[in-house]
Amino acid sequence: MYIKGVGMTKFDYSQKPWWEFAYEAALEALEDAKMSMADIEAVVFSGMSSAAGGEHQTHKVSFLSDLFKTNIPIIETPSVCGGGGAALWTALHLIGFKNILVLAAEKLVDNQSEVVVDWILSAAEKVIEQTEGMLFPTQNALLWQKYAEKYNATMDDLALIALKNHQHAALNPKAYFYQRPIDLEKIKNSPIVSSPFRLMDCSLSVNGGAAVIVSEEESDVRIIGSGFATDYLLTFSREDITHFKATQLAAKQAFDQAKITPQDINVAELHDAFTSVELISYEDLGFAEEGKGNELIKSGALNLGGKMPINTSGGLKAKGHPISATGLAQVYEIVNQLRGKCEQRQVDSPRYGLTHNIGGAGGSVTVHIFEKV
Repeated sequence: MYIKGVGMTKFDYSQKPWWEFAYEAALEALEDAKMSMADIEAVVFSGMSSAAGGEHQTHKVSFLSDLFKTNIPIIETPSVCGGGGAALWTALHLIGFKNILVLAAEKLVDNQSEVVVDWILSAAEKVIEQTEGMLFPTQNALLWQKYAEKYNATMDDLALIALKNHQHAALNPKAYFYQRPIDLEKIKNSPIVSSPFRLMDCSLSVNGGAAVIVSEEESDVRIIGSGFATDYLLTFSREDITHFKATQLAAKQAFDQAKITPQDINVAELHDAFTSVELISYEDLGFAEEGKGNELIKSGALNLGGKMPINTSGGLKAKGHPISATGLAQVYEIVNQLRGKCEQRQVDSPRYGLTHNIGGAGGSVTVHIFEKV
């Protein structure tokens, strides 16, 4: 399948309803593809925020039918933070549809913090782990402590990831931290959230939407690999808590389909919900040997101007993380990188790009590989 069009809203705290973010992103993707809704034969949607709070709309597929004035099949694929990637994987596996709109949108930040946190925590195990204080920052901090002890990694390694992603986001007009670079001292001295994690190790909850149109018709960007794997909800019952098995499995599927290696990738968008997740993912995706992810970030290869820039959009860390929309926002960045449309943050002549989208703490993972045609 090919990418015909992509669209994305600015990621911010604006208080538009979820469907307005969806509509804006879809219109941009349709315009980019030079299509109208009449050309779309199916929609795959992902979103979670409208199931709670003031909007409280759970029948979103019918709502989207009304919004776009269409009676085509509309499928909802909730997979929390990994929803956008799961929606794309689903669209690629539908049979008999020429043009499919893949869409995700969230009005996540529209309530008191404890309410938003409760929505987010619905993505994790609520009876055993959460009653022991295993909120996502704490859960990931414990995973990182185990990893750091095993491989002799440090918080200074994670600070370099945050710095890189903030530097990239400062060049991205749709990122929350656009034109607001953060220096290393501020990152290292930011408040402790869950020791040893600091505020600048954690991604930013925002509102936003993103859309991708996939098609059987040839275009300038082709999807050559698509992998999807899951893992146990109980994080601490997994075989190895220092790596994400679902990422490893999804990556193998995608690279096997694409018939290329991780070293062929020129630009990638990784799921940096926490800086530690990005570092561990270097290894799970095959970009670094086991235990050597810190050497890769210290080398400078992942910054703009390096051999394989990662999270040129700013990532979840500094672009913002609107839950379900994140996976498709990653595709938006990679497609525009392959098309040479990213201006100040443009990578030099990329041929292959990769997106990596995680639901929960490694509970569901998609990896997609794209080629410039």
